[in-house]
Amino acid sequence: MTQAEPSSLVDVQYIDSIALVKLTRPQKRNAINDELVAALHSTFSAMPDSVKAIVLHAEGDHFCAGLDLSEIREHSVPESVLHSRSWHAAFEHIQFGRAPVIAVLNGAVVGGGLELASSAHIRVAERSAFYALPEGKRGLFVGGGGSVRISRLIGVARMSDLMLTGRVLNAEEGQQIGISTYLVEPGEGLAKALELARNIATNASMTNYGVMHLLPRIADQTIHDGLATESLMAAVAQTDPATLELLAQFLEGKKNKVQFKP
Repeated sequence: MTQAEPSSLVDVQYIDSIALVKLTRPQKRNAINDELVAALHSTFSAMPDSVKAIVLHAEGDHFCAGLDLSEIREHSVPESVLHSRSWHAAFEHIQFGRAPVIAVLNGAVVGGGLELASSAHIRVAERSAFYALPEGKRGLFVGGGGSVRISRLIGVARMSDLMLTGRVLNAEEGQQIGISTYLVEPGEGLAKALELARNIATNASMTNYGVMHLLPRIADQTIHDGLATESLMAAVAQTDPATLELLAQFLEGKKNKVQFKP
């Protein structure tokens, strides 16, 4: 394992073609401030070409407790818009970046932490995880992309309920409504994420690109536009040399299997 040059709030390590990105602000429950947003932006935008899958996790007992309210200062409307857009830019590099991202969720996944988690492609939750959108009870509105990503993940009605009531969901409830993709015991999240990352890293890069970049956009298109985009992406993926190699390996393995007659 080699270690990239870390920032004070984000640590990056590499295992073969997998990058492990860790939030390192446990004393603040990994709450997000401007410095952490900038560190996420620079980390994901500068991910090496050799990385085929990314695991996003956090140091300590909590994935991310959301916006660091202690660092809120008075903003004008234009300044507030730019602040929100800085989060959008950082999380854009996670969702539409170099490689698929698997987030490991434990403890608090609250407010901006849930917005961060929703920018990943797969979420592995430990049973300690809990979810909330307390912005509505604090006179705030989501500003890190949650109105777009979380509403698509769990539906507008459920997101409205979380924001209006301030209710907290436990890990099992989050799994039932689709926040997490996998649910594991405490302490097992990183191992499960690494298992998934190793599997994903063997895919053809063009296929992973299509899932990351085209599938969400197809979902937002009309049926006919989506079908046309799908055809183009399918054609590109099918002619990719890496895909042809994977197909050849599959067919060769199938040919070499012993055939049993009933």
